[in-house]
Amino acid sequence: MKELLEFLGLMAVIQGVAGLVHEFTDWNWGLVQRIGPLDGYEVYASVALLALGGALFAASESRKSL
Repeated sequence: MKELLEFLGLMAVIQGVAGLVHEFTDWNWGLVQRIGPLDGYEVYASVALLALGGALFAASESRKSL
């Protein structure tokens, strides 16, 4: 379970960074800008993904390794 939380946290952080990089440099990568309902809210969604990634890393640290 710890490894799964770490993996999901890493994916959330990567997508959050990708969304911010897309907004500020106009590079075309990441999934946040491809989701239609988030149109106009990409920066907020990217910051939320970064926060989610941090929370998932914190949750994985609180779990015991098997």
